[in-house]
Amino acid sequence: MEGSRKKTDLHFSDEERRILKELARTSIEAALFGKEDKRPEIPQTLKKKMGAFVCLKTRGELKGCIGYIKGVKPLDRTVTEMAVQAAFHDPRFLPLDKDEWKSTDIEISVLTPMQKIKEINEIQVGVHGIYIEQGANSGLLLPQVAIENGWDRMTFLEYTCMKAGLPGDAWKSGETEIYIFSADVF
Repeated sequence: MEGSRKKTDLHFSDEERRILKELARTSIEAALFGKEDKRPEIPQTLKKKMGAFVCLKTRGELKGCIGYIKGVKPLDRTVTEMAVQAAFHDPRFLPLDKDEWKSTDIEISVLTPMQKIKEINEIQVGVHGIYIEQGANSGLLLPQVAIENGWDRMTFLEYTCMKAGLPGDAWKSGETEIYIFSADVF
């Protein structure tokens, strides 16, 4: 392993982070229990278009993780919508059920803009996530995935290629584009 997770700080206040977590939680509970989806007052800083992922872990195991890699919607809407998608529509997992909810943690990753790289030594494990694109295939792994699995740079690249549906060494091809980004994870 090349290091531990280094924090990326996009300068959200504790209150802004709390609001984003609350948006994720209440949107999932609205779908799961039919509760009213109450929206708190949203500060302007959370209405900026930013890429973000919402990941759910039930008893420490990944239960769903979906997001936008680019800022296509305001951050508050992205978090609200992606929380529901992660809970009920991640094709890798069965939908979250009521019994699992009390044992489920929410993790939000707000992404920095993608940066295309030419050399793989630009990838810093623990700082960067990777997005790989080749033709119609693409795959993304968040920065924390490499640390959680104890991967070095090469293993991280290989798994990102495989996530894209490509051979593990596809990153070596001149047809493959590699992007890096960081994430403010909370």
